[in-house]
Amino acid sequence: MSVKPPDVTTSITAGDSRTFRRAPPARGRACLIQYNGEALGRRYFFDTREVTLGRSPSNGVVILDESVSREHAKCHVTPQLVEIEDLGSRNGTYVNDQRVEKRSAMRDGDIVRLGSILLKFFAYNNVENVFHDKIYRMATIDAGTQVFNKAYLLESLEAEFTFSRVYNRPLAVIYYDLDFFKNVNDQHGHACGDFVLLESAQVAKACVRKDDVLGRLGGEEFVVVLPNADWQVALELAERMRKAIEAHAFVYESKTLRQTVSMGVSENKAEFADFKALLDSADQKLYQSKHGGRNRVTG
Repeated sequence: MSVKPPDVTTSITAGDSRTFRRAPPARGRACLIQYNGEALGRRYFFDTREVTLGRSPSNGVVILDESVSREHAKCHVTPQLVEIEDLGSRNGTYVNDQRVEKRSAMRDGDIVRLGSILLKFFAYNNVENVFHDKIYRMATIDAGTQVFNKAYLLESLEAEFTFSRVYNRPLAVIYYDLDFFKNVNDQHGHACGDFVLLESAQVAKACVRKDDVLGRLGGEEFVVVLPNADWQVALELAERMRKAIEAHAFVYESKTLRQTVSMGVSENKAEFADFKALLDSADQKLYQSKHGGRNRVTG
């Protein structure tokens, strides 16, 4: 039911089914990871048969760098391989420092250069290695919880907000934090607190859909971005997450702790001027949960 999001995780999606045909399922999802520039660490999936890359917002992969042409290159996707061709770009398309003169197949680990922007290609049978890639993890993963960091989370939300408006797709956000978390640190020490943060994030991560973006906003506050999900879907997911964390036994050394969370759920609405307004709405719902007694979901 879900449409693949810009996975910033940015996912390369059609956006318009009249123009693109979705590629058949493969062994995994081949992707590119940006290795420099402002979007360092951003991941681009290949989910359609043809994907253009360039500076124009109409491209499947949008790279906002002056060295990149408006329509710079095109990737052709089959279940077996991904081929790349240059579209007459000003600064050229290169694979492993060799200029692409004609349509060429990419191999796992190839370094692609569009203007001054470097990207690394991960083939179908190697996509799990993305999560062990040093650049990707440094740029996107919060070390304390092993979910996405604040910068990546907000970038994802902004991109999804734009897609939601342009393509009239639903978008929802879950905003939550850990109840009475200060007491955990005060009573059991910060090492125990760090353990609870990490463990609770992993419990939540096991609940979210594969295209959702779970990230740590700061401290004990977390956000889930749900592409192509309406209020009801988000509310049901939030309740599953709340129950899972409440039921989980946090065993630290000889101690067994219980932890609950308070959650706010909001869906993108026409009156929201930007992604920050959507996030603020979910935050306000979170505080209603806090004031209503905690360990609950408000939507």
